[in-house]
Amino acid sequence: MVKESGISDGIITIFIPHSTAAVTINENADPDVVRDIIMEINKVIPFLDSYKHFEGNSAAHIKSSLFGVSESVIVADGELLLGTWQGIYFCEFDGPRNRKVFVKISAG
Repeated sequence: MVKESGISDGIITIFIPHSTAAVTINENADPDVVRDIIMEINKVIPFLDSYKHFEGNSAAHIKSSLFGVSESVIVADGELLLGTWQGIYFCEFDGPRNRKVFVKISAG
């Protein structure tokens, strides 16, 4: 999307308009990192607990709040300025579902 925008320098903002999904930036070189994150977040916030929310997806709401629904990344020379091992992850906590992702690229 950055290349298509033609913007060389600026900021890209990724926003997830859902209360049970999120976006995060983390290591993208070793898939075990993703598995470890999922394993640990499910230990800390289990799917089944004494939640009161009638839809039964309170764990997904809590995880979304902890991870966050937006990320901003600097664009430099037409490239995302991420760390060597970093990648951007869409986090689905209540799916699979059809989701939207909004992206805004601003020159600057």
